[in-house]
Amino acid sequence: MPRRQNLFALWTQVGRMHDVSRALREVFAGVAAAVMLLAFASTASAANAGDITLNGTRMLTGEKSTVTTTKLPNGAKRLKYEIGPFKIIPGQNEIGYTPITAKPQVDGYITRMRPDLVYMNGKVPRVDVVHLHHGVWVNLSRQNTTNNLPELFFAAGEEKTIFQLPKGYGYHYKATDNWLFNHMLHNLTPVPTMVKMIYEIDFVPDSSPAAQKMKPARPIWMDVESGKIYPVFNVKKNSGKNNLFTYPDDDPDAYPAGTRQRNAWTVDRDGVLLATAGHLHPGGLHTDLWLERQGAKVRAAKCGRAKTAKAAKKCRLSSPRGRGDKVHLFRSKAKYFEPAGAVSWDVAMSATRPDWKVALKKGDVLTTTATYGTKRGAWWESMGIMVAYMAEASDAKGHNPYKKRVDLPGKPTHGHLNENRNHGGKKTNLPDARKLRDGTLNPGNVDILGFNYRLGDLRLPGLGGRPPVIKQGQSLTFVNQDNPQRIYHSITSCKAPCTKSTGIAYPIADGPVQFESGTIGTDPPITTAGANTWTTPKNLKPGTYTYFCRIHPFMRGAFRVKQ
Repeated sequence: MPRRQNLFALWTQVGRMHDVSRALREVFAGVAAAVMLLAFASTASAANAGDITLNGTRMLTGEKSTVTTTKLPNGAKRLKYEIGPFKIIPGQNEIGYTPITAKPQVDGYITRMRPDLVYMNGKVPRVDVVHLHHGVWVNLSRQNTTNNLPELFFAAGEEKTIFQLPKGYGYHYKATDNWLFNHMLHNLTPVPTMVKMIYEIDFVPDSSPAAQKMKPARPIWMDVESGKIYPVFNVKKNSGKNNLFTYPDDDPDAYPAGTRQRNAWTVDRDGVLLATAGHLHPGGLHTDLWLERQGAKVRAAKCGRAKTAKAAKKCRLSSPRGRGDKVHLFRSKAKYFEPAGAVSWDVAMSATRPDWKVALKKGDVLTTTATYGTKRGAWWESMGIMVAYMAEASDAKGHNPYKKRVDLPGKPTHGHLNENRNHGGKKTNLPDARKLRDGTLNPGNVDILGFNYRLGDLRLPGLGGRPPVIKQGQSLTFVNQDNPQRIYHSITSCKAPCTKSTGIAYPIADGPVQFESGTIGTDPPITTAGANTWTTPKNLKPGTYTYFCRIHPFMRGAFRVKQ
């Protein structure tokens, strides 16, 4: 135990290295993350079902049991496993790690994965109540291809992407592999609960007839913030070109001098890309995968020679997309079922077609980008990930993307999910803060306690519900008094009155004046938070400002600035 506690201490110290450059901190962070994750390998392989506590962080070893087994042709199987159970504390929103022991007991190929989060009775919780913010399946027995972490081979978020490899290919699994589940379970309410993670795989045992024709594929983890434990970036309202913000292209500070280009990977050997799909957060529109090859040139379309309009159109549709030595490989689009548009988790990402197959050469450079719409609001702590799979050049034949178009539209991996049914945005009895009398004058601090902003919370009666007042040039400091209970909060500006009902599409960070605290909280050491207080900007003009908590969006508050 002391050894593992020291690993957590190492990670904590990295965050406190204020006297060294950001570049050095990122190097130390990468090393600490890799060492920390690898340290769980022995725990994952040796532990029985039960609890493990590491420096105050509770982990579960999972259950060695298959929930269901369905037979598929030629000896293949569809297996459904459980990870957990997880005791979800009120308002939980932190990164955790759980060794996975519930997995196949024999070697074989994984060809498909589908994730889900369920209550103990098997019902799927509404996404606006509790959800899997993100989950990553990690193979501690192997090295990741694109960064210094252990192998990341599958990921899921609230959009619950179903990943499928083309027929004849699979992720080759060893029963001796040690797996870890990196998860961020988000409870949007003050009510504790119990959940478990379900993951369903199509599995071809090595001993089955179907395995004789299978070829192995390895994961290629492409991430705009590759190598970070919590790979996020911020998107401001109205940023980018024409209210479209592409990361990292539109952020000049995305990769400061002295740090590596995190969204790029240099191909280590010849091979063929088989499949990919993207991961975004609300507000995201698409992720893109690009290829650069030294000396190559995108073939120019010569559609003017076509004899008919139909032939010209066919020519344009089949011509590669790109310029010079950079060619576009795929766009994973977010298909929103959300009536309010691209503002919620009621979405599915598109994946490549079965015949996509792109030939790569050693030395090629793959890059990925993520694009968000910024007209409606800001999108804090956003992500942009594309998990691809690649076969050896000897096991597959791929298209030359410089001669043939490969970035054909994909298909969403699923339709509308019933757990995304509460959209919010209905009329409530909350008061319009702009019409309320002044609250406490220049209180200095505003405590956040028991899921309430103790001054200016629109749900509180009397003085506590009226907006505190500061003079122009002064500030309020918010203090998270829920921090000892591992409950984190935010102060995120929203458009007044910001009083409609809570759901997956409301509220959003659409305040005409943008301010954002980030996640406020400090415990435990592995967390998305960084500080326990936040101070309002001193340059705010006179007016009443409304805000909400991104982590618990039923929390609404206001303060007032006067001359």
